[in-house]
Amino acid sequence: MTERNLLEMENNNSLGKVEIAPEVIEVIAGIAASEVEGVMAMRGNFAAGVVERLGKKNHGKGVKVDLSEEGIKVDVFCVMQFGISIPTVAQKVQDNIRQALLNMTALEITEVNIHVVGVQFEAQKNEVEVEQEI
Repeated sequence: MTERNLLEMENNNSLGKVEIAPEVIEVIAGIAASEVEGVMAMRGNFAAGVVERLGKKNHGKGVKVDLSEEGIKVDVFCVMQFGISIPTVAQKVQDNIRQALLNMTALEITEVNIHVVGVQFEAQKNEVEVEQEI
């Protein structure tokens, strides 16, 4: 890792070096987490919500990457669907993130921590449909 907080890749050829910004890891992890069935939303901060309302999709929302001497630690903050098995979905999210980062960056992640910050009911769509029928 360099002082600019970039992750330097080990490269055996003489073409040059490859550096990956932590934001890239956040985006990959965010998309991988969103792909898992049972994850309803990712939790971001206030600024991310404002940016999304202005039309820019923030794929790194709800993901925090920590680059340290021990390795790469990823924290994911997500909202789960009501009625699913949270431990099962969390395990799938961990596996999907680990596999996506390994395939796209060849990086081994030391930790993938899942923080469930809420549960969302799917009844919100159905309530609107019932009100329209009445």
